[in-house]
Amino acid sequence: MPRSALSGRRIHITGSIVDDANVATAAEVNRAREFVKVMVLELLAQGANFVIPVDTENLRADGQPICFDWLVWETIHSNLSCRPADAQGPLVIAIKHHKNENQIPAEYRSVWNAMRVSPLVQQQSAAHWNMASKRMEVQAQHGDILIAVGGGEGVLFLANLYHDACKPVIPLNFNLGPATTGASRLFDFGISGSNAQRLFQTEHAATPQSWLNRIEMSADKSAIDGARDVIGVLENLMPPKAFVIRLLNTTHQDYNDVQAFFDNVVQPVMEGELGYKLTVVDGNQPYDHARIDEEIFKKLHRSSVVLADITGVRPNCFIELGYALGRGLTTMLMAKDGTDHPFDIYSLSGLHWKTTGSTEERREALRKHWNAIKNRPPLVAPDPLIP
Repeated sequence: MPRSALSGRRIHITGSIVDDANVATAAEVNRAREFVKVMVLELLAQGANFVIPVDTENLRADGQPICFDWLVWETIHSNLSCRPADAQGPLVIAIKHHKNENQIPAEYRSVWNAMRVSPLVQQQSAAHWNMASKRMEVQAQHGDILIAVGGGEGVLFLANLYHDACKPVIPLNFNLGPATTGASRLFDFGISGSNAQRLFQTEHAATPQSWLNRIEMSADKSAIDGARDVIGVLENLMPPKAFVIRLLNTTHQDYNDVQAFFDNVVQPVMEGELGYKLTVVDGNQPYDHARIDEEIFKKLHRSSVVLADITGVRPNCFIELGYALGRGLTTMLMAKDGTDHPFDIYSLSGLHWKTTGSTEERREALRKHWNAIKNRPPLVAPDPLIP
């Protein structure tokens, strides 16, 4: 049975509910919470992973929780048997700070005690930052896809963090707060003009605009139907992009070797195994911008990974490589073995790939190098005034 497109993807469900029962009725709150539960169950069954904050549980005047975090935790804990045996990666990235252990609600203490010691859970700390924005930065760093349900300014802040990191934002327009903020504002923004593709991009025939209209949470839509539609969007999202810097001059003596390397080694591993979509600006693809330099740098800027092959020692490759390193993107530096490059790429842990050996041996060399550098920190680490 083929793996789900969502297998291994880290899903971050965020949002909140206003206290005013005239704005967010009890019925709408129940519908939203049921939707979240159904979504988590379906994602769990498809091998997806989660990013979940660890925090207190604030309640509305009617006793309903304001946030969804502990609903997500409890649903996962009660349904661990639904997760496929071959699911990859930690099931949950738990985001906490130094006060969280004392803020966990008593009714969820047993859930947390069981999950916190599980090998399925990886804890990440925002240290002594009690500021919500700092915790959100850590959440966005580890999440792949943001699903927003209700919320206010915090959801907008998170959405911008995900967007800046080129990650999809899926807003849902449950009536859980004012239409001028949170997920409702994001949804209204998306259905205006061509803004939907700024929230997320999809493959196949259906456009982001049509998908956004399909996931509208109209009053008569059940939680099950809503979850089914959102799963449809998630399954059709464009994979994270790997921008390719490489020799494109067909008259260059190394061109055929570079082309064969990308066709037989890079593409099968990065797309077929790791789930990235290669982006090459070579004049053969549809252009989104008027000038080729704008096309290159905007697509480079909004990529998740950069594959920089400097075989042929082309000046434009070094400019793009420098931009990728300065942007802090995960960058795999490569060159054909024997390339006379102007600096020692071993200082950046580069891969000198060979034209000899079996295809599988060459792919294994690429996999090994990728696993070594995929979590490499940027050249210049952030240096806050107050860490």
